[in-house]
Amino acid sequence: MFTLLEDKRQDSRSTGTRIITPTVEHGADVWRVAKGTDELDLNSSYMYLLLVRDFADTCRVAVQDDEVVAFVLGYRRSEDPERLFIWQVAVDASHRGEGLASRLVDDLVMSNVNSEAPIRFIETTVTAENTASRNLFGSLAKRWGTKLVTEELFEEEHFPDSHDAERLHIIGPLPAR
Repeated sequence: MFTLLEDKRQDSRSTGTRIITPTVEHGADVWRVAKGTDELDLNSSYMYLLLVRDFADTCRVAVQDDEVVAFVLGYRRSEDPERLFIWQVAVDASHRGEGLASRLVDDLVMSNVNSEAPIRFIETTVTAENTASRNLFGSLAKRWGTKLVTEELFEEEHFPDSHDAERLHIIGPLPAR
């Protein structure tokens, strides 16, 4: 059974925060939220605009008062469309502790339940220092009653610039619905 988040912390639903599929109009705000974190690699604003345009069905934003306060950006792996790669998750500092990251991922996965290729695995990469992401994906796997496997993916020497190693985290298989 697939269990959605029942968050006991401050309930962002009661504060008027909505989770929606992004549009190009959200791209600049997504970039702003990403820029406000210390954990994420900030990409060009152009990259965020492309993601919310071309991969909107595998992305979500949390919006409050018409402003993006959190996001999850992902895409299906072309060689295995049942695998969703989550590229980035971020929550604005003013909204941390509300369970938004979990709600965003839940919404994204559940919205793909009836697609031709339901999401069966979630993949993401995480650096050793990014405790928040490790905790998020660990808690999702536990709540969903499935495995979390980590393996090497990109070592420091793979990057042409200074970058920490990125370990691949695989959650799944997700229970059939």
